[in-house]
This record gives sequence, C-alpha cells and structure tokens, in this order.
Amino acid sequence: MSNSGTTLTGSELRSQVRKAAVASTIGTTIEWYDYFLYGAAAALVFPHVFFPEMPAYLGLLAAFGTYFVGFLARPVGAAIFGSWGYAAPVILIVLRVFQGVAVGGEWGGSILLSMEWGNQKRRGLMASWPQLGVAIGIILSTGLMAIFNGLLGTDAFIEWGWRIPFLLSLVLVAVGLYIRIKIEETPMFRKVLENKTAHKSPVFEVLRKYPKQVVLSALLRMSEQMPFYIVTAFVLSYLTDDSHKYTYNFVLIGTMVAAFLELFLVPYFGHLSDTVGRKKIYLIGAGITGVWGFVYFALLDSGIAWLVFFALVVALIPHAMQYGPQASIIAENFPTNLRYTGAGLGYQLSSIIAGGPAALVATYLLHTFGTGYAVSVYILVSALITIAAAFGLKDYSKADISSADTYEPRETAAERVAS
Repeated sequence: MSNSGTTLTGSELRSQVRKAAVASTIGTTIEWYDYFLYGAAAALVFPHVFFPEMPAYLGLLAAFGTYFVGFLARPVGAAIFGSWGYAAPVILIVLRVFQGVAVGGEWGGSILLSMEWGNQKRRGLMASWPQLGVAIGIILSTGLMAIFNGLLGTDAFIEWGWRIPFLLSLVLVAVGLYIRIKIEETPMFRKVLENKTAHKSPVFEVLRKYPKQVVLSALLRMSEQMPFYIVTAFVLSYLTDDSHKYTYNFVLIGTMVAAFLELFLVPYFGHLSDTVGRKKIYLIGAGITGVWGFVYFALLDSGIAWLVFFALVVALIPHAMQYGPQASIIAENFPTNLRYTGAGLGYQLSSIIAGGPAALVATYLLHTFGTGYAVSVYILVSALITIAAAFGLKDYSKADISSADTYEPRETAAERVAS
C-alpha cells in the first residue's frame, strides 16, 4: 500500500475517504447480493429443487432451514442433485457455513474502513455507507431474479434459470477486489500499530473486557434483522402460496422498490444520528417496527393488490431507521484495537438469534396458528428486546472514539486506581 506510515496530503486524504466509502459499499454489496439471492431461492425455488417429495410446508421449512445454517448458496448443489440426491442439500449447508465466516469479517472491515477514514463528526453517515450494500444487494438480486423469471417463465426459471444470477456475482467479486487492494489502513488503526497496542488474541480480550457490549450489540439488532428477513424472504413464500396466489415478479419487484428507497433512507438516518443522537433514532425505529408488524400483515391479507404492493414497498422504512445508525452505535462501543473484533462478534451473533431463524420460525408460526398475526407478535417481541438492549448501550455520538480510556470497563478502571 502506498504512503504507508506517512502523513497524507489533503487531496490524498480526500481520495482515501472516497475510496474507502466506495470499497466498503461494494464489499458489503457482494456479500449481501449472494445472500439475498439465496433467500429468494429458498422461498421460491429450493422446495421444488431440493425437497420435491416433501409436503409443501415441510419442503419450505427444510429450505429455510438451510437458510438458517449459514450464508453461502451456489448452484453447485442443484447441479449435482440428480446424481447425489439428498447429499446435495448437505453440501449446500456446509458451503453456507463457510460464507457465514466470510460475512462476519466483511461487515466489520467495511464499516471500520468507512467510519475511521471519514469525518469524525459525521461517523453515523460514514458508517452508513457500507450498510447500503444490503439495499444494493437486494436490488440486484431481486431485479435479476425477476428478469430471468419473466424471460424464461416460472417452470424454466425453477428448473435452471435461477442459477444465472448466482454466476453473475463473479463480476462483483472482481470489481470489489480491485478497489480493496488500493485502500490503506485507517489512521486510527495505524496509530494502534505504531503504539504496539494491538492484541494478539482479540477475541479473548473482547469477551473478557466487553462481554456486555457484545451481547447488547447482538440484542440491539433483533428488531432490525429479524423483521428484515420476514419482509424480504418469508414474504416471498407467504404471498405466492395457494391462499394469496400473487406472482413471483409481483413480490420480487415490490421488494426491489423497497430496497431502492433504502438507498436514500439509510444514509439519511445515519446522518440524522450525527445531529440528534444514534440511540434516539434507533429507539424510534424499533418502536415503529413493533407496531408495523400488525399493520403489515393486515395489508398483506387485505386481498387488494395495490395495498399489498404498498406494504411491500414501505416495509423497509422502519428497518432503515435502525440500519442507518446501527453500524456506528455498535462500533463506537469498542476501542480501536478491539473494534473490528468486538463489532463483528456483536453483529454476527445476532444472525444466530435473530436473522437466521426468522423465516424458519415465521413459517412454523404461520402453520401452527394459521394467521400472519402470529408473526406480528414475533416482530413485537423482537422490538421490545431491542429497546431494552438500546438502553443498555452507551451513545458515543459526540465522543472521541480514538481514546482507549473512553472504553475502559468500570471494574478495570477501579482496580487500576486501587493499585
């Protein structure tokens, strides 16, 4: 990397900030593009491809079960299904576990790259740029799924056409890799290296010093992540089932429009968190989410197409209110030398308790109680958990996050004074 260890000029600094914002956004886009492709395929395709002999309900549960296990889905499984039978879903699950590890590293690196290089008075905005990878990933994945479903017809799309969007991710990978190798370490992290305060066992140090922040960061995401997979994955199967009978493209296009709105709303709420405070924006978003679940399913079950489409389009607004400031809230609760590990652990732990099982649990609740309002209660519970977690985390919107003293656990500071 050029200029390593030297002071950057004004123009060089501005260039690095721009590159960091672009590179971090592309990095998260690549990961989430693949992930949302998998979500759509799990809802619309995999029950037919991997579990054709199962009853519809069990096939859908099995498909969302693979969604829960990890984060990688490639056409490899479907390609070998004919000769390997149910070994293919097993291979699919193994591959998804491997991407789960990759996603954890990608998100943490992306948000720190953008936040630490950017204007420190606008950390909420800067940390929100990588979050746009989610919206862009949805737009690209649902858009391509809708295009190939429209061009090929549903039968051909289920048989082989769904593989094409997965293969196109190779283009994104090449672009992202090229940009990433041009980015230097952030000034904050270079300072850690120069002062030799980096930890050899950061996971152990984070869990020893900041277990509360890790757990609360994960719980903070309950009303952001869990409902998100309800409105982007579960809804695909919900609205295309025998009782609703909406077309694949109707739901895919509605979800794509919702993601397009997030392109503007996520950075807006990130910016707003810089002026009025991160927790305030986040708590409002969580509160709206708890109520929105009931309105959402009332609209979906209305039987009126334009109301259903409206529900699809506005469903991600409460999510944007939380996702915009979320990265900065989590990252700011850890010092620079442990920020990557702490933020990544907290963020990814929520996948186990919130995002991963969301579509699976929602499918079970719908089958058990026979109404979407059972899922609404599930969303409300997630919002209440998030609100409690938010009150447990500190708001460092106006703090200097380059100082390790800011984050010293109370008991450790007391021990130091006593000594």
